Amino acid sequence: MRKLSYGMSVSLDGYIAAPGDDLSWGVPSDELFQFWSDRVEATGLALYGRKLWEGMSSHWPTADQQPGVTPAHIEFANRWRDMPKVVFSSTISTVGWNARVVTGDAVAEIRRLKAEDGGPMDICGATLAATAMRAGLIDEYAIVTHPVLVGGGTPFFTALDDWVNLRLVETGTFPGGVLLTRYETRR
Repeated sequence: MRKLSYGMSVSLDGYIAAPGDDLSWGVPSDELFQFWSDRVEATGLALYGRKLWEGMSSHWPTADQQPGVTPAHIEFANRWRDMPKVVFSSTISTVGWNARVVTGDAVAEIRRLKAEDGGPMDICGATLAATAMRAGLIDEYAIVTHPVLVGGGTPFFTALDDWVNLRLVETGTFPGGVLLTRYETRR
């Protein structure tokens, strides 16, 4: 059975994006960017919601061809393109870059994918992650907390009907006071 992880950069007050989808508060240091790149390299399958897919697919397919691109960005772009991806959307019909679209029941499809053999899966995007959270499908949370209060926006966590007990499995720090906490779901 595959493990499903949900990890993103989060403001100290719990948001992955500030109002207006502003992400400027979360620009990663070189070390944090490498952490995310290594995470992509280790992912067997990434599950994307439509909104995050549109953002990522508008930049990373050709990011390695931009003027002044760094070796780290070239590496990430290559890893991102090569990583198998599933995009959950009722409005997108075609995708590229080693991805396929699922238009049906996200919970049923995620359960099916978890039951398959293969490497770990990452869920990408707050709305899709909220659906998986409410269904009890997430096995790990990787929270990269930035020392900023944004006051609102898109929350990392969703409202739940039941408690989810977690076990701390890793902590780490990055420049600028950024903190990694990784938790596994206790079942």
